[in-house]
Amino acid sequence: MPRTLFAAAALALTTALPVQASDLSDLSDAERQAFRDEVRAYLLENPEVLMEAIAVLEDRQAEQQVANDASLVRVNAQDIFSDPHSWVGGNPEGDVTLVEFMDYRCSYCRRAFDDVEALIDGDENIRLVIKEFPILGEQSELASRFAISVKSHHGDEAYKSVHDTLIKFRGNITMTSLENVAARLDLDMDTITPLMTSDATNDIIRQNRQLAQRLGISGTPTFVLDEQMLRGYVPLDGMQQIVADVRAN
Repeated sequence: MPRTLFAAAALALTTALPVQASDLSDLSDAERQAFRDEVRAYLLENPEVLMEAIAVLEDRQAEQQVANDASLVRVNAQDIFSDPHSWVGGNPEGDVTLVEFMDYRCSYCRRAFDDVEALIDGDENIRLVIKEFPILGEQSELASRFAISVKSHHGDEAYKSVHDTLIKFRGNITMTSLENVAARLDLDMDTITPLMTSDATNDIIRQNRQLAQRLGISGTPTFVLDEQMLRGYVPLDGMQQIVADVRAN
């Protein structure tokens, strides 16, 4: 029996049967078997009870996940919202901060890009933080190392140009393709290249990965909005509603 169905069945037993029957420790073996047979017959005759229990169980698990996420965000708030190396855009003094853990090779990150841009363009009071979180192979890491190094040497404006270019890039990410990006954006590749393997760049990627591990983040995109973690792509209207809820609360 799948874990969710098994847990729901246990929940159904405690909710659908008499209180005095919920403690099997005082029953004889024969009474316990009779009780099990009665429970089985009851669930077969009333399968809707099991479906109701599954719904209740899923609601409880979702509520627990939200509570766990909020606790993790509070404990790691400094590293999430105010680390010294992540790019900050939108309104740096905004009343709501949206943090995105992203990978340039992630198709859902690419899909989310336009929605995030629209969210920021349509709301002048959102602060956006980008966390470089390359998890999809060597090309992902190469892209992140390039973007981080551009920020280090050329600053935030150049980083944003590179970020926007790489998230839309459809070819293979190689040193040659990155050199072409650098030339197109008038960036100093001779200085950027050694920075890509520097201790400082290594530390940024390592810190982001360690933070993601502490938060239980294993996929991209993952967003942190106030004390909520949004694991996966969220369309524009969904993010707008969450921002409105955060402000209302």
